Order: sequence, then structure tokens, then C-alpha cells
Amino acid sequence: MTTHDVHDAAEHARLLHKVFDAVLAGGSGPVPARSLVSESWRRSLAAQVDPDRRTPPVVVGDADLPDLRAAHPLGEVMPLLHSTLVSIADEAMHVMLVTDAEGTILWREGAARLLHSADEVGLTPGTRWTEDAIGTNAMGTTLAVDAPVQIHSAEHLVRAYHTWTCAAAPVHDPDTGDILGAIDISGPLHTVHPAMVQLVSATAQLAENQLRVRLAIADERLRVRNMPHLTSLRGGAGALVTSTGRIVAGEPYGMWPERVALPPGADRILLDDGREMMVEPLAEGYLLRAPRPTAARASRSALSLRFLGHGSPRMLLNGKPIPLTLRPAELLTALTLYPDGLTAERLALLLYGDDGNPTTVRGEILRLRTLIGSDVLRTRPYRLDAIVDADFAAVRRALRAGRATEALRSCPGPLLPRSDAPEIRDLRDELEVSMRRAVLDADDVELLAEFAAHPLGRSDIEVHDRLVDRLAPGDARLPGIESRRDRLLADF
Repeated sequence: MTTHDVHDAAEHARLLHKVFDAVLAGGSGPVPARSLVSESWRRSLAAQVDPDRRTPPVVVGDADLPDLRAAHPLGEVMPLLHSTLVSIADEAMHVMLVTDAEGTILWREGAARLLHSADEVGLTPGTRWTEDAIGTNAMGTTLAVDAPVQIHSAEHLVRAYHTWTCAAAPVHDPDTGDILGAIDISGPLHTVHPAMVQLVSATAQLAENQLRVRLAIADERLRVRNMPHLTSLRGGAGALVTSTGRIVAGEPYGMWPERVALPPGADRILLDDGREMMVEPLAEGYLLRAPRPTAARASRSALSLRFLGHGSPRMLLNGKPIPLTLRPAELLTALTLYPDGLTAERLALLLYGDDGNPTTVRGEILRLRTLIGSDVLRTRPYRLDAIVDADFAAVRRALRAGRATEALRSCPGPLLPRSDAPEIRDLRDELEVSMRRAVLDADDVELLAEFAAHPLGRSDIEVHDRLVDRLAPGDARLPGIESRRDRLLADF
């Protein structure tokens, strides 16, 4: 018999206290502790954790939490975790906690009447819950053993948590397999339930599945946007690689491993089959290509433009990042849309309207030529002489070809949202209206759900209304969609 074989909650807690007191006194209890727990106690005591310690260390201040949350991958699945666990936690008198891989609590939600009790024992954002910081606990132990665990009452090494029960499960990065963090539900002793660990385990799997979908979308976006770099090799060996080293497209097909090691800053690597490959940075990853013969004629430059979304416009010239402000980004957008070239007068009209001044445009063109080179930006008329890979052009092509899913997954947001140039504004409106129409006409509930979470569809009442009607009653996404729709209606 072990502590795990007792099923009455009160009797179980009393037995755990006897085992705890005996073990810490250097003896043995009436029954052995679970091996998971005894091994965790051993690790914690070896790290000199004091069983009489009251609270975990605070390692992140309130002012730094928003940036950490925004940068952490689990932030993308918080709406899922909220809709899956928080309502249950509210009813069952639990709090939901989400940590990073270092055991630091980044998010906390749950029953308001329980949060005061959680504050008293340090179950708060910014505290660290690894075993070496605060002893045996569900969050720290699940990170230590990389498996779902439940820690009940006196199985916690620190006495302050003997009135608590908690269950946690790790969440893994679908790309690398590394642990991203842990999901935990914790509550008072009387709320213990054998299904707690199954609940957090299933929720962690849901989170990983959603991250896997997002990874597939990012892979597709990388492929669509960067294929011109691969095709520019004109049949030469080359591959598109993610920032973590996964190969998502390669020529010739079937001649590439699933993953390659990319040391930071490396400009060339050696594959396992002995081939040497040059490494060129792209906006979302890397291009691997065979070294060019030194006597070969230089090929046309490759220009990557990333102007969609709310971040700053980004440009790569032959794999090298070039700093870019809004005005040259507007010029590059217009020149991409008109590959045969534009006069200064026409550019002035497109970017400034009837009040545009060609002299001003000529000055801006001169500055842009200094930035990217006269061999890339030609004159008479002004035109780009390069292989141009523009995200907005790829989305436009996909929409015009009726490929709504590809278009949405290649579009992180609106085109140069800070620009008020007439041509940019017209194209931005065209892309947004065409995207919305394509999604609504596709009659695809999964695509509709993607659009509802997308910057272009997040505030669209009709999209959310239609999605509420289309989702199955038991769909885990439904509560979150209904809540957002109600907020949109209230704001409207």
C-alpha cells in the first residue's frame, strides 16, 4: 500500500501528513510516499529548499510582465486556455496558472474569491515555482519530469501549501519539442478531484495542437513569400529553412533532411551528406543554396519586402536587412505594383494625390537609390530591377486566384497601417475587402475561425455572428467567440 491507494480525501490528507512528518524527521512513514513525490522531495531538499519557507521568490516585477507575456508563445493560446479552464476553475474554486519553461508564473485567472488566498501563499504572476525554488509542487514537478502530475496536500514539500491541491501538465513547442511552460489548476484541499490531472493534460494537448496549426500557417507563409528566392536559383540546389532549422521547401525534391543545424551567425554549413551550403537570412527564415562559382555572372538582386502587419516595414536585399522608414516603404510598394516603371509625376500623384510635387519624389528616389543601389532602382522610368518578393503582392495574387486560405495565412495584418498615401490606402482597402469576401464566400468554418482571430477579422461582428451559428455546440472555441462577439456588439 502507498499514499496513492487511499481514496477518502480527508483520510488521504491525514496519511500524507504522517508520511511527511516522518520522512522529514529522518524516519519512514506508515506507508511509502509515491515515488514521484519522494524523488521530488529528494531533489528539492538537495537544492536546500526550507520546508518552512512561506512563499516562492519573486523574479519578475509587475512592470516587466506585459513584455514577457507578449513575447511568450503561450500567449497565442491564452484564449483557448481561458475558454477551456477558467470557467471550470471559477465553479470549482480553483485558479488557473500558466508558467514559462523556467517555472515563472506569467498568467493567473480564476475564482475571484480564491485569489486573495492565492496571494497569501505567493501564487501570483512573477513568482518562480521550480522545485529548487519552492520545493515539490505541481508546476515545478511537471517541468522537472516532463509529464502531467498531481500534488496533493502534504505531498508539497513546503508546509504552507499543505492546504492546497494542484495538477499541472507541460506544454511543448511543436517545432523543437522543447518545453514552453506548464498549465496548472490549484485550489483548496477539499476541491481535490481525480480528474484534475486528466483535465490539465487534455488542455495542454489542445494548446499544443493549436500551436501546431499556427506553426503550419507560419510554414506556409514562409513558403509562399519566399519561393521567389528559391526559384531564382534556376534549378540549382537550394532550400527554405525556418529560423529553428526545419526545411519547409527544397530543390531538388527529396534531397534534403528534415532539419539542419544553423549555428548563430553562420554564413555556410556542411550537410550530413557532405554538401556545403551558403546560408542567407530571409525575413522569416533562411535560404540555403549551393556556393556560386566565382567566375559566374552575378544574378539579379533579390528584394524581400514585408509591409503587412502592425510592425515596422522590413526589407532584405540579398538576405541583408536594410533599415526602412515609412516613406521609402511607400515608394517601394508603388514600384512593386508597377514593374514597368513610373515617372516622378505619376509617383507624386500615387503617393501624395493632386498636391504631389515631382521634385519631392525625385529627392526621395535619390535617397532610396543610395539605400539599395542604382543597380536595383533604375531610372527613366523609375523601376525595380530585382527579383521582388513582396508579402502584399503574394496575398493579392492568392486572392485573385481564389486561394482564400493561402491568402489569409500569408497575411499578418493590414498594409502599412500608418500610411495615408492614396495608392497605399487603396491597396490596403482592396486587400482587406477582398480577404473578407473570400473568407465569407469560402463556406469553411475553420477558415472563418482563423479569420475571426486575425487582425483583419478580430473586430468584425458579422464574422463572429456567423461563426457562433456554425460552430458545434461542444466546440471549445465557442465560449470565447461568443464573448468577443458580445463585446463587439456592446462597443458598437
